[in-house]
Amino acid sequence: MSLNDALAIAMSGLRANQAAMSLVSSNVANAETPGYVRKTLNQVTSYSGAYGSNVVIAGINRELDQYVQAQLRTETSGASYAALRSSVLQQVQSLYGDPGAIGTLESAFNDLTTALQALSTSADNQSARTSVLTAASTLTQQLNSMTQGIQSLRGAAETGIKDSVTTANNLLKQIASINNQLRSNPAGGTSTDASTAALLDQRDQYVTQLSQLMDIRVTTNSVNQVTVFTGSGVQLVGNEAATLTFNAQATVTANTTWSSDPNQSQLGSVMLEFPGGGGSINLTATGAIKSGQIAAYTELRDKTLVTAQNQLDQFAAQLSSALSDQTIAGTAITGPPGPTGTPAGFSLDISGMKSGNVMHLTYTDAATGQQRQISLVRVDDPRVLPLSNDVTADPNDQVIGIDFSGSFSSVLDQLNAAMGGNVTFSGTSSSLSVLNNPAFARIDSASVTVTKNPNALNDGSPQIALFTDGGSSYSGAINASGSQITGLAGRLSVNSALIDDPAKLVMYGSSTLAGDTTRPSFILNQLSNATFTFGAQSGVGSTNAPFKGTLLSFMQQFTSQQGAEADAAKQLADGQNVVLSTLEQKMSTSSGVNMDDEMAHLLSLQNAYSANARVMSAVNDMYKTLMQVF
Repeated sequence: MSLNDALAIAMSGLRANQAAMSLVSSNVANAETPGYVRKTLNQVTSYSGAYGSNVVIAGINRELDQYVQAQLRTETSGASYAALRSSVLQQVQSLYGDPGAIGTLESAFNDLTTALQALSTSADNQSARTSVLTAASTLTQQLNSMTQGIQSLRGAAETGIKDSVTTANNLLKQIASINNQLRSNPAGGTSTDASTAALLDQRDQYVTQLSQLMDIRVTTNSVNQVTVFTGSGVQLVGNEAATLTFNAQATVTANTTWSSDPNQSQLGSVMLEFPGGGGSINLTATGAIKSGQIAAYTELRDKTLVTAQNQLDQFAAQLSSALSDQTIAGTAITGPPGPTGTPAGFSLDISGMKSGNVMHLTYTDAATGQQRQISLVRVDDPRVLPLSNDVTADPNDQVIGIDFSGSFSSVLDQLNAAMGGNVTFSGTSSSLSVLNNPAFARIDSASVTVTKNPNALNDGSPQIALFTDGGSSYSGAINASGSQITGLAGRLSVNSALIDDPAKLVMYGSSTLAGDTTRPSFILNQLSNATFTFGAQSGVGSTNAPFKGTLLSFMQQFTSQQGAEADAAKQLADGQNVVLSTLEQKMSTSSGVNMDDEMAHLLSLQNAYSANARVMSAVNDMYKTLMQVF
């Protein structure tokens, strides 16, 4: 080996050591930088002369565990979803309160029943009457406040989706920009220098931030460019970024709902527009985003919080209907047609029917002997026809909507057509007759449920409109803009006519005595002991097995359910955080900077640098000696 070869080899060693020490310095300096991946030199051997070899720096290695990184992104999406959902459900739980706590819906309801108990024993006491109305007002205010809280959370979810979409678009553009910078590098991302390694770190950080917003899948090509897809396979970004859009609504109420039909939806949908005019896709309608903050916000806005509102609305509806609805049994019509001793049919007083009120008909099929239940619902807006069977909570009845907006002859035509000749309807708008058709059916019972007017306080019946829908009757009406029950809890109020004349809590007829307890006892019994069937929209029970119970038992059921869901969501979030923390620690161990290791490496580099410097010094001495000889 010549002296020149030895000098060249030593100098290559010094250059490699200097570069390695610079990397150590960079690693140490960025030990706490989020997303920074530890760097090492990629050194290769290059032969020099006949007997020696140089060291050549081929690039910079990122000590990245890609498998752990992929797991980390998946769990980041899951943790973001679980944490957000837990946070919102905790807020919902604070609206409902703990069972038995003061200042909750349950305590307000119990205060009302307590006041009614006092009135039912002292009906002539003016103070007892006022206490009932005060307790009723407190209950409605509690329902109004809870509705406002739930809708505020839905509005916050709408805003959250909007902000997440804006953030996601910025991240997608940054990822595409870095992909293009790698493409402009003649060697792509395969020959990694310090600047390229920094770009890769930055891009990985953007991808990780994107995974907080939605579930993603990432592929990497031969030159370190990435393509990002949603978890369901929709491409988000490659060398070009798709654009996400969201048509956020400014105001969210109980009547503001999302629909997959853009012409009917009143809430925003996340749309993806492919680059270069390649079309678009509705990510919300297709369910393409299944995890991350966007998925959590969407689920809360359209399902979880809607169910919470349905619970309050169903409670408010039954609370109102329990007192103001009166079911009037049909009067038997004797004589033929029909077997001896069997009523020919029934006469129904339908003069008080309002939109949403129901005629109930039970008949036995002559051919099969099977009993059938029919609910004939008054409808004043034909655009909602036909009605679905979930209009009533009874899973055993068949619901038929009848349009009352036209002439009564058209009503009769609809009734007869709906029953297909099994029974026959006739009569007037005030008195309806339904008769057997012995060849097909025998009518077992018939009745009609009517809702009392708010001002009908002295008509001789104990039923009373203690609660109103913002001053109007609540009858369960359905029209093209939706069902009256939707958002009822936010509109429920105490009948102003009773506030003006509290005596009507007791005086239900012209001859009623001041101390008569008939009406107070009726109200108390309906609120405390009467059993009702609640629809599956409340999330309590199911369509085929709806929840049946008192108002208090239903309230306790959905309050407990909310508490259980909040606890379950918190446990899930805590579990996800444990998994995420474990993976972050694993990622830090495999790809992060360990200060002890870096210091040990630095000492090794110092020794190597010193050895190479001695070689150069020795070569220098040899050159001097040779110069002296010659």
